[in-house]
Amino acid sequence: MHNIFIAGAGGIGQASGLILAQHYGDAAHIYIGDISESALSQAKNFVTSGTTNKCTISTVLMSLEGENEAVSTAMNTCDIILDCLPGSQAPKLASWALKYDMHYANLTEYVAETEQIMEMAKDASRGFVLQTGLAPGFINVLACKVFEDFATNHKVDKADCMTMKVGALSQHAQAPHFYAFTWSPIGVATEYVKDADAVRDYQKMKVPALSGAETIIIDGETYEDNFTSGGAADLPEFFAGRIKDLDYKTLRYPGHYDWAKKFIDAQTDKSNLIQILEKEMLNAIPSVEDDVVIVYSSVKGKDANGVLRQVEKSYKVMPSKVGNHMLRAIQSTTAGPLCQMAIELLESKYAGIVLQSQIDTDSFLNGDIVKAIYGGY
Repeated sequence: MHNIFIAGAGGIGQASGLILAQHYGDAAHIYIGDISESALSQAKNFVTSGTTNKCTISTVLMSLEGENEAVSTAMNTCDIILDCLPGSQAPKLASWALKYDMHYANLTEYVAETEQIMEMAKDASRGFVLQTGLAPGFINVLACKVFEDFATNHKVDKADCMTMKVGALSQHAQAPHFYAFTWSPIGVATEYVKDADAVRDYQKMKVPALSGAETIIIDGETYEDNFTSGGAADLPEFFAGRIKDLDYKTLRYPGHYDWAKKFIDAQTDKSNLIQILEKEMLNAIPSVEDDVVIVYSSVKGKDANGVLRQVEKSYKVMPSKVGNHMLRAIQSTTAGPLCQMAIELLESKYAGIVLQSQIDTDSFLNGDIVKAIYGGY
């Protein structure tokens, strides 16, 4: 019996509960925690009505002030925390995992909070997997696998270029913004403003967000990409010295970045730019349910004989049915990697801090949950 605590009863928390209920059935007791009673009730109903298995679901009313009796009782029982709360809460959740000797996995792209957890849990006896959603998360493990194939197939240990690209998109988009929200507006605004990590000439560096727009064709469809923050995870450090140029970019439909850049560049006061951009986008851009997620990674360089080679892998993920419910593409592609890592943690494969470059690529990419969502590698 696995006792699993999911912190956060929003869309990703609900999807995680459903996916794990479908995977484990009555071999798991799933606890869902949130500060909202109505959100907890909705999440429990979503999972129990969605799963085709028998699974025990309990709710835990959390407190804004911190740990309370209900949380302590659940923590004493659980084996792992899956953190689906805002990134600012990550260190608090990680401290609970340390206190109660639990595994921990989160989704956040927040750098400062990630570094704080890395310091506090560096000697933990349980596994702490950080940034294990879609981007950062799946895309980084995929890039590592593409590099492994490139190095093995072409008998080299270095490459000229690694690209990672992800787009959480609507299935349709209209002028002038050519975009619709399929996930957090504040998340979009944040990644458009904060600097991105990259590698240039074998050295890690910061590049301004939205400073490198390019056009790319993936599976016959035309997209544009641009630098955004957060998605590179620890790969710039891991591959520095082995890959000359490495970056993460977000995919959009052509025309979107021109719209966003014009608005950002027109702002004279940059001190509150994330909130200003979020407000502008919420006023102009609708939220939709019919989404699609595009994932692409490539590694390019010369083989042992000096011939220029490239290895690529792409995925196009549409909304899919899990149990009795349809999950949006962004839900399944984010919650799926988190749940896959939960399984691997519960099987005691990892201890201490686990970053994306340290994950077993074959086991992860062909794990039952990830394979069902993405199609395996």
